[in-house]
Amino acid sequence: MRQLTSADLLRLAPIVPVVVLDDAADAVALAEALVAGGLPVIEVTLRTPAGLDAIAAIADKVPDAVVGAGTVNTVDLVRQSVDAGAQFLVSPGSTDSLLDAMSGSDLAFLPGVATASEVMRLLERGITEMKFFPAEASGGTTFLRSLASPLTQARFCPTGGITPTSAASYLEVPNVGCIGGTWLTPRDAVASGDWNRIEELARHARTAAQQSWSKR
Repeated sequence: MRQLTSADLLRLAPIVPVVVLDDAADAVALAEALVAGGLPVIEVTLRTPAGLDAIAAIADKVPDAVVGAGTVNTVDLVRQSVDAGAQFLVSPGSTDSLLDAMSGSDLAFLPGVATASEVMRLLERGITEMKFFPAEASGGTTFLRSLASPLTQARFCPTGGITPTSAASYLEVPNVGCIGGTWLTPRDAVASGDWNRIEELARHARTAAQQSWSKR
């Protein structure tokens, strides 16, 4: 099988659910619901102790999912994510040591940026796919559009503060490949095991996103 690339991440699905799990036992059913709803690329954050076990469970039990690790902010978490079976890595920002570790992992990765200088720094290293975070707090679609002309190589997955209402405006920006969001997996739905609700949220988001993509 061909190795997943960072460019692939920005075109496999229009929306990447950003998942925070308190119990790894919920991971498989949650991933199956998202895949059934048409959103197979899943970022499981490492904000909770359950994150790595959740990634391992999805990687083992949900073959149609493309599962990655989010909130990767240390070199050690890169190694642990690889060991857990993550297929890609996402970081909120980037340091030289973290970039070196992610580049050396042989996994696709999206390092975080929030300024033009950070984007230029990554481009100097040959990295063209990035996470724009925190998207809303850092200028949103206006900022991303302003980068399109001077930094034509850069492409983004904006995450942070995006809602069902604002999602369409992000997906219409030419240098945006996909977006990330937490609204697809509400904590109350996960806690109650309401996988049908999550599947429906994913299906609705996928349909709306395809319409936004067609306007580019």
